[in-house]
Amino acid sequence: MHVLIRAVVTAVALAVATWLVPGIHLGPGTTLAKVVTLLVVAVIFGLVNAIIKPIVKTVGCLFYVLTLGLIGLVVNGLLLWLTSWVAGKLSLPFHITGFWAAFWGAIIVGIVGWLLGILIPERDRGQPE
Repeated sequence: MHVLIRAVVTAVALAVATWLVPGIHLGPGTTLAKVVTLLVVAVIFGLVNAIIKPIVKTVGCLFYVLTLGLIGLVVNGLLLWLTSWVAGKLSLPFHITGFWAAFWGAIIVGIVGWLLGILIPERDRGQPE
């Protein structure tokens, strides 16, 4: 249940990013098709973050220390851009035009995801009562 809630929260955050950032595009289609696309992209983004981000953090540990963690913003942008590339390979109508769109999109996805996470009661987040 926690994974499903996380995917929905990420999909909503991606929807906000597509609305606010000019370089992030969600292809044409019905509302249902757009929702399904956002959910699939959210799952892809979650998998990319779960698999690649720990490797990048381990390899680039020195850069995280030297930049006081600010390199994390660049890494998140690149991971979102990679998610767009994977979505394109899967023929999903989700595209990010460049690094800066991915950078700002990742910041928006992070902020919106954090805000929505605050609104979810603890028991729904998979935490014991």
